[in-house]
Amino acid sequence: MLILGLTGSIGMGKSTTAKLFAEAGVPVYDADAAVHQLYEGEAAPAIEAAFPGTTVNGKVDRSKLSARVVHDPAAIKQLEQIVHPMLGASRQKFFAEAEAAKAPVVVLDIPLLFETGGEKRVDAVVVVSTSPELQRERVLARGTMDEAKLDAIIAKQTPDAEKRKRADFVVDTSHGLEPVRAQIAQILAEVVKMPQRRT
Repeated sequence: MLILGLTGSIGMGKSTTAKLFAEAGVPVYDADAAVHQLYEGEAAPAIEAAFPGTTVNGKVDRSKLSARVVHDPAAIKQLEQIVHPMLGASRQKFFAEAEAAKAPVVVLDIPLLFETGGEKRVDAVVVVSTSPELQRERVLARGTMDEAKLDAIIAKQTPDAEKRKRADFVVDTSHGLEPVRAQIAQILAEVVKMPQRRT
């Protein structure tokens, strides 16, 4: 089974691309969704114990937690020590289910793939990209973020040009869904011929 790592900066169209991989019959593991699930269940008691007052009705309140840890590297590390082992277990379960279903390829949708060294755990990296103008337009159109916050997020992420350089495949989302579907079909045809290279 080959593992594709799917990544891309905010507003590049990564979530849409992940959906199109799933539509093409590829099992997709969504790291963000897995964290959401942990925050609503298994991880909540441990997070409340470490950061009192950050859960509401047994679920992690993401904005309260974020406010507590965002400027505190030690707190972020403590949070990662709680969440990462649980995420690892949920990822292993996903792999086991995909292997049982004899899936030739799976996709790990990991926003911070390069930032966390995740490219070593996959066989090929797919980077989703578009123009900086379209990226800004998409994110600001969501209405959940202003320019300053967007700039801060972009500054923290590996630059798009760097991601493209390190990618095995680049999916350009600038021209709508059909070209993306075609690019995915091409990637899936090529990836099955590749050797496993994860460490």
